[in-house]
Amino acid sequence: MIVQAEDMAKAVRVAIDMNHNSTPLLADDDLDTVSLDDIIYAKLVDAVRMVEMEAPLNLLEQGHQFGEAVTWGEDGKGWILLPDDFMRLVVFKMSDWRHSISEAITQDDPIYTRQFSKWKGICGNPEKPVVAIVNRAEGQVLEFFSCKDDTATVDQAVYVPLPKIDIDGGIDVSEKCYRAAVYRAAALALASIGDQLSTTMVELSKSLLD
Repeated sequence: MIVQAEDMAKAVRVAIDMNHNSTPLLADDDLDTVSLDDIIYAKLVDAVRMVEMEAPLNLLEQGHQFGEAVTWGEDGKGWILLPDDFMRLVVFKMSDWRHSISEAITQDDPIYTRQFSKWKGICGNPEKPVVAIVNRAEGQVLEFFSCKDDTATVDQAVYVPLPKIDIDGGIDVSEKCYRAAVYRAAALALASIGDQLSTTMVELSKSLLD
């Protein structure tokens, strides 16, 4: 869902005020150069990113589609250029795969090297597919291993984008992750001013992701 960043920042401030004692959060000398509200606003994007990276898949929304163009290699292997704002894979499936994939390996994973073995039995296949997120000259791509042949099509390809505050002041955050993101923003803001309540706020945020 799209929420106004200013409204989210207000929710963060309310969460802080409800959980804090009467001790001033900032010294008077600090108020001339920065306010807690400014700090909170600056932490919103990081908070949403952290929470949506940690959240189980069932708390994420449908996400954004990708995978319009497939580049094929040999033996049914191929790759797809990922969007510039790609953050996390939600689901990927080629049309001839038995099941979808939600977890991608990296090129540093030992399993990745196996995908290029001459022995097809140890490579990913339609019965037990493998996907990897790697960097190529073209940019960040999702490599898939593998299909029966290059007639397969992309059946599912969904990702979570990097959060940002758009030109209208909105920020895209999964509805089920919103409260956790509010507490995480509170934790980040409090940590930046050395307030120990930040630890409690992190714990509250993580508990909402269980």
